[in-house]
Amino acid sequence: MNRNASHLPAVVALVLSLALSGCGQQPAGAPPQGATPVGVVTVKSQTISITTELPGRTSPYKIAEVRPQINGIVQQRLFVEGADVKTGEKLYQIDPALYKTALDSAQASLAKAKANWVTVKLKADRYRDLVKINAVSKQDFDDAEATFKQAEADVAANKALADTARINLDYTRIVSPISGRIGISTVTPGALLTANQTVALTTVQQLDPIYVDVIQSSAELMRMKHALENGLLKRAGPDAVKVNLLLDDNVHYALEGKLEFSDVTVDQGTGTVTLRAVFPNPKQDLLPGMFVRAILEEGVNEQGILVPQQGVTHDPRGNATALVLGQDGKVELRVLELGDALGDKWVVKSGLKAGDQLIVDGLQKVKPGATAQAVLMDAASAVTATKP
Repeated sequence: MNRNASHLPAVVALVLSLALSGCGQQPAGAPPQGATPVGVVTVKSQTISITTELPGRTSPYKIAEVRPQINGIVQQRLFVEGADVKTGEKLYQIDPALYKTALDSAQASLAKAKANWVTVKLKADRYRDLVKINAVSKQDFDDAEATFKQAEADVAANKALADTARINLDYTRIVSPISGRIGISTVTPGALLTANQTVALTTVQQLDPIYVDVIQSSAELMRMKHALENGLLKRAGPDAVKVNLLLDDNVHYALEGKLEFSDVTVDQGTGTVTLRAVFPNPKQDLLPGMFVRAILEEGVNEQGILVPQQGVTHDPRGNATALVLGQDGKVELRVLELGDALGDKWVVKSGLKAGDQLIVDGLQKVKPGATAQAVLMDAASAVTATKP
């Protein structure tokens, strides 16, 4: 076979290529003349958990301010400030001498009333039989019956006085109404206490579990409710809304909480609604009054759009924009409505759809209406390409 003949196809292809170039035509699949290569990412729809980050503050699950129910002098303080106490645990002892004497007197009066009751009852019983045979007058019987009923009333009254004296004596032992962490004491032994005084002796707070109160705008709450009703979002699960915490040092709290309820009243001054979540707090890492950020899982968008942040810019008016490469090779400007940031990506509410070619690399090289050539990139390479 002739050696030169073996090179003939290559020579013919080269000549044809030169001829087409001379005529202003391009080979099939080649980029248009003057097209700028840009990195693009194909927009895809995916399932996105919709979360909202809201400021919040912790508050105790239960709180009880301990106050005296009677007057008296404090004999003892029986707890360590800052310790954990149980329901019914004795906290203070008030001098019981006067109240013990009052109970003894009331019990003696009750015993006297009971003894008198026995005597008048026997007399009333006898007169009841005698009046039937006219052995006593009807008036004498009525007097005996009235005396008996008065004796019954005296017994009841003295029993009530004895019960009151016993309760007051019990009140000399001031106990914890709930289990929890006890605070500082405002009194010491020797202090005079008065019944129902305004200043609490101490405060007991239950910290496990613990509440986190967060604030959300009523407009955002209604928007989310309508999205769930219209099917744009689906609930994250059958149970209560899950909540996670981010502490002041940007550390995630290890345990997950649940949204317990939302307030039924909108604050007229701020237009917000209070939401309350409850969190387990076995190690009592969360203390009342701490400022935290609560992350609420409000729903799931099964057709969500998530794009790299480097593909989104903002115009002088602050509007979020993006450049998209159309099927004709022309660059288009899109105005976007953004949701939350998830890592290094933006949730796009509107402006992009699945299948769009979003330009993420070479944004400075092209403008809307310019011709560009797509260079497909995945999300990881798109992030790497934009790093200095």
